[in-house]
This record gives sequence, structure tokens and C-alpha cells, in this order.
Amino acid sequence: MSERNSTSAVPSPSGLRNRHIAMIALGGTIGAGLFVGSSAAIAATGPAILLGFLLVGLLIIMIMRMLGEMVVADPGRGSFVEYIRAAHGDRIGFTSGWLYWFFWVVVLGSEAIAGALLLQDWINAPAWVLAVGLVVAMKIVNFFAPRIFGECEFWLSSIKVFTIVAFVVLGILYVLHVFGPGVPVAQNVLHHGGIFPHGVIALLSIIPTILFTMMGSEIATVAAAESSEPGKNVARVTRSLGVRITLFYVAAVGLILMILPWTAIVPGKSPFVAAMVAMGIPGAAFIMRIAVLSAVLSCLNSSMYITSRILTELADQGDAPAFLTRASVNEAPRMAITVSSVAGMLVAFSSILAPQTIFAFLLSCSGGLILLIYCLIATSYIVVRNAARRAGTEKADFSLPFFPLCNYITIGGVVLVFLAMLANPSERMTALASLGTAVVCYGLATIFSRKSVTA
Repeated sequence: MSERNSTSAVPSPSGLRNRHIAMIALGGTIGAGLFVGSSAAIAATGPAILLGFLLVGLLIIMIMRMLGEMVVADPGRGSFVEYIRAAHGDRIGFTSGWLYWFFWVVVLGSEAIAGALLLQDWINAPAWVLAVGLVVAMKIVNFFAPRIFGECEFWLSSIKVFTIVAFVVLGILYVLHVFGPGVPVAQNVLHHGGIFPHGVIALLSIIPTILFTMMGSEIATVAAAESSEPGKNVARVTRSLGVRITLFYVAAVGLILMILPWTAIVPGKSPFVAAMVAMGIPGAAFIMRIAVLSAVLSCLNSSMYITSRILTELADQGDAPAFLTRASVNEAPRMAITVSSVAGMLVAFSSILAPQTIFAFLLSCSGGLILLIYCLIATSYIVVRNAARRAGTEKADFSLPFFPLCNYITIGGVVLVFLAMLANPSERMTALASLGTAVVCYGLATIFSRKSVTA
């Protein structure tokens, strides 16, 4: 266990409300990766993509369940990084915190550029100007009380959730021939190379891409710490969130595959637009452009929030400069927000100035990190639950069935995905770069801890 003490989060009137937590949890995982990025995953795997979403959904269900039980058993530590620290010590805590921060900083910069390119359809300005404007706008939002962030995220997420629900309802009606000319579902799904047109290895190696589109559910556990009832909110979110996310994704992508043959999906273009055009929905492109823009803004908002909280937490533990703990009177960690926003803008500029070198390298280094983080959550749960068993409190706080088999299966799944990535030439660099980044970060943690001891 870590020797450092942790402090409990103190509820505040400026904190997040229950409805904010609920929508952050659900809408936070629905981003541009689903609306647009899923096209590349569909093209790479065909109908097998549904199995990929189910597997990733099961992983998220397990991880959220583990997280929820650890938080309920020991509330008030902060983000999940502190539970990893409590289980594995300060070096792993340092490593997981900085890896997670780096992952979301790359997301922040990537989404800023994506949003800028979308805005160029309406605003005639250079992409870098629009990207900077978006980052500054989200920085200002996060400078206010956490409740303001929650309110913005609530409405942005509502747009995404409503869009998905409306698409699923219309898709079901279309597939059932309630309107439209009818569609050959079986032919679209099965008659273009079968379920696995590119093989099982292609499916396994695309898992990180699928995970990238479904990631973010763990943000809700961080946000819940700033609510009036952190333990209750975390428990509520983690019980059902993974199932809801999986149903959303499987239903939406499944309907796309029924409405169109997967060979008609063009990588980089929204499969939702293609399906809506096939259904004869007027204004499909404009509707989806609004949904994608809301998804990008939501992801930017969440990225700014999570990077600043993780950075503040690292500073609290002595793993980052102490000045990053400075907060405003409304409890917003403004120094951490500023540093994260600058880092995000540097990533965004790299995508403009050096897209094939620096930016590609950053994407590779961060691509598989979320898998490593989830693996650490699974191992942390084993340590924490075994400690509770020795203390005689296991039955009161922990109920994950088939323990520790579920944890070992989750860890084995992560290892299998990395092996598949190494076997796939197009994903090999991402796997190696992500593992290398983790090794370098742990090396820095070792050097840093030795300096702290000798100081």
C-alpha cells in the first residue's frame, strides 16, 4: 500500500449534481469516434465489428464494476489512479497517473483539430486559429465552478444521446419495413465475405480502436468525487453504465450493418450519414454534423476536466510541481487547467505542422495506454479485495462474481490484444510505442522516487 495519505473530497455547493453525473457517465463515452471513427473499424473487420463492440463492452462492464466496488469500499480517495497507488505503491501510481494524463492530452489536441476542421464548414479561418479558440473556450468553461462544467457537459451529452436514440428508433422502423422500400438484412450482413471477412486477427488488432470510441466511462468516477454524494453516485454509475454503453453501440452499429452492406462504408466518413441517406432521412449530413460537433466539444470539455484533475492529484501526491495544486475560490484547479490546455494546443499544432512525424508518434505512444490502465485497475482490484478478505470486510463491499477469475480473464484479454497488435503490421508500432512509453514513465518514477528518498 502507498505510504502517502489521501484526503477525502469535500462536497460543495459548486460541485456536480446527480443529473450531471448521470449524463457525463452515459454521454461521455459517445463521441466522434462512434459517429465517424467507427467507419474505419467497420471497414477493417466487417460484420465482426459487432463482436468487437461486445468484447470491449464486456471489458468496460468488468472494469467499471471493479472500480465501483473499490470506491464504495474506500470512498474519498479521489480518482481511480489513487486506488491503483494504494494497491501497487507510489511508483505505479506515478506511472498510471502520468500515462493517463498523457493519453487525454493527446485526445484533447486531436479533438481540437477535429473540431476546427468541422467549424471550417461555417467559419473561414485557419485550422490552427479555430483549434486554439476551441481550447481556450473549454479552458474558460473549466475555469468556473465544477457545476458549470457539469451543466455544459449535460447539454452537449444530451444532444449526442438524443441523436443515437432517434437513429436507433428510425433504424428499427426501417429494418421492420414500417417505412421505406425495405432492406435485405441477411444479404447485407452475410453475403459480403461472411462474418469475418478479414479474419479473427484483424478483429483482435482493431480492439484498441474500438476501445478508443467507447472510452471515457471512468471519467464519471472522477466527476462523482466532486458531487454531494460521491459513494452513492459512483455505485449508481458503475452498476449499469457498461451495459448501457454496450447496448447503445451494438444497437447503432448493428442497424448500420443491416441497412447497408459493410463494403459500402467509407473509412473517414460517417456511417450514420450513409445509413440515414439510405433511409431517406432529409438533412442527414447536417444533422450528423451538429451531432459530431457536439461530440467533439463534449470530448474537449471532458478532456480538459480529466487532465486538470489528474494533474492536480499528481501534484497533491508530490508527483508533479506543487504549484499545480492552486485552485480558485470556486475550487477549479486553474493552474492545472492552464498547463493541460497548453499541452493540448502543442499536440494540436503538431498535427498541423508535423502530422506524419511528431503527431503520428504521439498517437502511437498513447494508442494502447488505456489498455494498460485498465489492466492496472484489474490487478488493483485483486490486491484491494484480498486485503478486504484478510480484514474480514470482503462480503460487505465486494460482490464481483468468480473472483479472481474475472480479473485474470480481463488481464489475459489485454495481453491477447497486444499480441494481436504485434502480429498486425499496421498496429505493431502502436503496441511497441505504448509499451515503450509505459516503461519510460516507470523509469522516471523510479528516478524520481530515489531523488525524493535522498533529498
